[in-house]
Parts: sequence; C-alpha cells; structure tokens
Amino acid sequence: MKVLVVGANGQIGKHLVTSIQNREGFEAKAMIRKQEQASFFEDLGAETAVVNLEDDVEAIAKAAEGVDAVVFTAGSGPNTGPDKTILIDLDGAVKTMKATEKAGVKRFVMISSFDTSRKAIQDAPESFAPYVAAKHYADEWLKSTKLDYTIIHPGILSNDKGTGQIEAASEVERGEVPREDVASVIVASLENESTIGKEFQVVSGTHSIQETISSI
Repeated sequence: MKVLVVGANGQIGKHLVTSIQNREGFEAKAMIRKQEQASFFEDLGAETAVVNLEDDVEAIAKAAEGVDAVVFTAGSGPNTGPDKTILIDLDGAVKTMKATEKAGVKRFVMISSFDTSRKAIQDAPESFAPYVAAKHYADEWLKSTKLDYTIIHPGILSNDKGTGQIEAASEVERGEVPREDVASVIVASLENESTIGKEFQVVSGTHSIQETISSI
C-alpha cells in the first residue's frame, strides 16, 4: 500500500513515514512544504512531493496520483493565529479531501483533535476555539464525502517513546498518548478495513494497538 502523508514533516508525520517504511507491503510518499525538508525522508527511502497546503487542489491532487491512501496529519501549529488555522486545518484539509477524490483515491485517514464536538467548541478557551471549530468542520466535511474515511482523535500528544499499548473507543477518558503510538495506530487503521467509516479517540492504555484497532 502506497500512502501519501500530508504534513509529513510534522512530529506525527515523521513517525508515520518511518513506521510505514519499516512495514512490509507499505511505502510512503511524504508531502512536504520545502525541498530542504526532503533529506530526512529520502534517507528512509521514501518518495517526496513538495506541495504547500495553501496551493490549489490540482497541486495536491498531483501529489496524490498513484497512491492507495492519503493520511492528513498537517496542522497550523500552536504559534499561529486563527488565519493560518482556517487556511491549514480547515481549508487545507478540505482541499486535500477534494484532491484525494480528484486523484481517484478512496482511502483517507484524518488525524483530528481529541474532541471536536459542538460542545467542545463552546467550552474551549477563546484562543483555542478557532482550532476546535476548524477541526469540527473538517471532520464533518469528511463524513459527508464518499471517501473510505477513518477519523482518529488522539489525546494529549507527548514525545515519549511509544509503548504499543492504547485505549481506543468512540469516547475515552482524556489522557496522554505518544506521537509514535499515534503513528502506529494510523498504520493499523490502514491495515484494518473495519475502521472505514469510523471515528475514535485514542490514549495510552493496556491493550495492544493491533488488538484494539482490529476490534474498533
């Protein structure tokens, strides 16, 4: 399975490309913003495509040509304003969905925020609410498409080494989860067609990733 990783130069994205390249039967195509980011992925043997999420749908669709799945791991980051949040986390996500459809790809995995419900928008601090709203509407758009989607809602992200042990369900108690484990959850979701049309929250837990994702 060839997987286009959108937002590959992010922290989850790097773990994901590494995980894919180490998995038999999988290969990654890393979508990055700048050519100088390419060496990390080329050293892993992964193909790269230099495309900015603020580019048009056609540019993203060209990157998606010939792949079997698209994973959206991009984010505007904590140090940008609401303008970039809208352009990347909402518009960039929707353009990627449209590009995926244009390229004739069906499988799409979205890395969302832990809680993107309407209540979460209302309860969020003023500075964080635009991000939650952007993720909410991106998720809703994805669910309205004909793509074979999976939406993953990770808990509080950490840079701890992955344990391979998680808890995942439609609702779980908020907690931490290593980015490395989130990458493994994405690969397991791609391997399990039972995750198509599903969305779930994931945090660290006591059950193996494969076992948990297989039963989603």
